[in-house]
Amino acid sequence: MKAIRIHRFGGPEVLQYEDVPDPQSRKDQVLVRVRACALNHLDLWVRQGLPGVKLPHIPGSDIAGEIVEVGEYVTDLRTSQRVLIAPMHFCGHCAKCVAGLQNQCQEFTVLGNGVDGGDCQLIAVPAASVIPIPESLDFNQAASVPLVFVTAWHMLVGRAGVRPGQTVLVLGASSGVGTAAIQIAKLFRCRVITTAGDESKLEKARTLGADYGINHYKQKISEEVRRITNKEGVDIVIEHVGAATWEESLKSLKTAGTLVTCGATTGSSVGVELRHLFARQLSLLGSYMGTMCELHEVLGHIFAARLTPVIDCIFPLNEARAAHEYLEKSQMFGKVVLNP
Repeated sequence: MKAIRIHRFGGPEVLQYEDVPDPQSRKDQVLVRVRACALNHLDLWVRQGLPGVKLPHIPGSDIAGEIVEVGEYVTDLRTSQRVLIAPMHFCGHCAKCVAGLQNQCQEFTVLGNGVDGGDCQLIAVPAASVIPIPESLDFNQAASVPLVFVTAWHMLVGRAGVRPGQTVLVLGASSGVGTAAIQIAKLFRCRVITTAGDESKLEKARTLGADYGINHYKQKISEEVRRITNKEGVDIVIEHVGAATWEESLKSLKTAGTLVTCGATTGSSVGVELRHLFARQLSLLGSYMGTMCELHEVLGHIFAARLTPVIDCIFPLNEARAAHEYLEKSQMFGKVVLNP
């Protein structure tokens, strides 16, 4: 089969479109023909060299396609079914996995990070990771859902305990997590403030349900939040930008507000004024992907069209370098998808 592989870490030039052996599925696995694989910023970091990535390596976390082979032990799936693949790898038998807390498993990793991913034509995965999709969802849409929607759902619902009527600040409206978080917050009837670097992105964010937009290049986030909320601040901040926005995110919280973070795109070293933290009774929460239960829960809303995947553009698999270059420029609104 054809696949994108990296044999060394570096820029987009290290992505090689090449022939690799077809995967051999186990009796408890299914073989899926990949029809679409969406990019995430994680793909950029993997390519540049994350700890634990073993070379040569196939990136790609968000996969949709068709089942071409079903293992002997698999009874609830069949060939030719249209499916998406849960973007996570876990052992399935430890205490955390049995309790449904897969993202706390010691073996937990994201597909395409600690294990080979979906930038290829065929992939063998455990049957438990394979989820049938309705005809109303095409492969590009399906591939644009799993990682960002389960991440945003876990942040808002699983960690921050979002409630109707709250005010939520979503950093980075044009990112995958941003487009998902805006919609999920509106699903819970929250007031949503979001940020982006230009007016066209903010306008697109409003079409997803955002009530207010802040141009972070022209406006100070915390000052605008205070103006919008009549100096009160927000209940929840969805933070995944990192060092560049951390201080502004903290300043945007109301007393007893919650900041939940899942990423550090602009840097991971941040400071916290402890007196400010305890005097204002703030909650700072970390969030990593989500659980299988949460993935199925948010997919229920996707399948019912209450939440919608957002696609920016589609590249052929053999143009993965161009897709990475495009993603690095941060000009997209929504997901960038590769088609084998």
